[in-house]
Amino acid sequence: MNAFHSSAILLVEDNLLDVRLTVELLREAKLANRLKVISDGSEAITYLCGASEGSGDPLPDLVLLDLGLPGAGGREVLATMRNTPGLGHIPVYILTSSATHRDMVLDEKLEADGYLEKPIDLTTFVAAVTSHDRFWLELVSTPLS
Repeated sequence: MNAFHSSAILLVEDNLLDVRLTVELLREAKLANRLKVISDGSEAITYLCGASEGSGDPLPDLVLLDLGLPGAGGREVLATMRNTPGLGHIPVYILTSSATHRDMVLDEKLEADGYLEKPIDLTTFVAAVTSHDRFWLELVSTPLS
């Protein structure tokens, strides 16, 4: 069984269409019991730092992070997570909109655990997400060293 099944996921994304699609796909695949959506990088930092300090908000088991956010950008959110005790262990996957964007993310050597290309073909993505192993092994990719 996949380690992220029935996990708490934080989706940090400001594009409403991408949020709706991701929420629906995660729900369809039954990958998250708890999903929190934040659309602003500064709000994400506040939420995550508060949760790590025991504010009562649960820490996510996984963060799906867009880079182009209002407030603090995704790069700043990721850097804050990696440099804050209690947050550095949380897997972070960058959401990219294209293979070109993915290559840029890899070139920047961001401290993300991987990347996930935003889907172009909804039917293919839904089919992949409903197969847990294929979702984590084929669609979510680990950065190259």
